[in-house]
Amino acid sequence: MHEYSIVASLLERVDAEAHARNATAVSRVAVKVGELSGVEVDLLRTAFETFRERTLCAGAELAIEAVAARWACRGCGREIARGALLACPVCGRPARLVGGDEILLQSIEMEVA
Repeated sequence: MHEYSIVASLLERVDAEAHARNATAVSRVAVKVGELSGVEVDLLRTAFETFRERTLCAGAELAIEAVAARWACRGCGREIARGALLACPVCGRPARLVGGDEILLQSIEMEVA
């Protein structure tokens, strides 16, 4: 369950950003999670709910945006359609993953005095 370590790192980063701006509380944390990131969204939410207590995020909402996997040709950059053979229909080169494996902190909404 690496979701717990992800949330621990997320809360550390949010805390650092909030303290740098003298925030008194965080109301919302938005993240992007790729479908191939290996993260289970329900476990991520549970971990956030568990570990946010006694932090600036105690009352914060966790907003998660799902990111679909995307592939493109290594040679010409042409995007490969979802469900298609992972090779370029034009030049035949193998596709590479260009999105959908990320875990990104998108934004933090905080209260600043």
